[in-house]
Amino acid sequence: MQIDIILDVICPWCFIGKRRLERALAQRPDLIVSRSWRAFQLNPEMPSEGFPHELYIAARFGNHGAAERSHAAARAAGRREGIAFAFERIRRTPNTLQAHRLIHLASVEGNADEMVESLFRGYFLEGLDIGDIATLATIAPRAGLDRTMAERYLASQTGIEEVLAEEHRVRRFGIRAVPYFVLQRGYAISGAQEPEMFLPLFDIAAGPGSETMADKA
Repeated sequence: MQIDIILDVICPWCFIGKRRLERALAQRPDLIVSRSWRAFQLNPEMPSEGFPHELYIAARFGNHGAAERSHAAARAAGRREGIAFAFERIRRTPNTLQAHRLIHLASVEGNADEMVESLFRGYFLEGLDIGDIATLATIAPRAGLDRTMAERYLASQTGIEEVLAEEHRVRRFGIRAVPYFVLQRGYAISGAQEPEMFLPLFDIAAGPGSETMADKA
């Protein structure tokens, strides 16, 4: 079964949604699943060098109390998924184009799942600037990519057109918020839903005749 996950790696609910999807899949161990990670930039107009996180939060939420409530909700949900969000470590809100390019490279190499997890952890747990090429190059080996290869790739123009075209297709389909999960046969789930919300759609999307691990064996 194919699952397309539309996300941005600076979205805490995308990190939570990833973990909830994984918990749901663990309850359907016979499914053969292929996951593809699709680019979506929450802030496509963000300067390439990013923006001071404190100023970004002030502009987005308007006041400290609203930001704290939003972070508290994400922290509480994250704890249930084994994620210890450290928002206080984040110093810069990045432009995520380079991060999505690195995911694109990892997809070619067969390491996309690991790269998405590494980027989430780097940003939300360590406060790393995942818009910075040098920082991304240090993250790349965590997902099994060669650091030098990743740095050369990011310093080039390779993959930019593909990532931007992918995001254009996503927006053309009317997707305006992430995470968003598109299952085989077009079934979709919006938001970081609990695992129980995925299960019936797994069964419908897989449907009669879909291959499972048991069938493959």
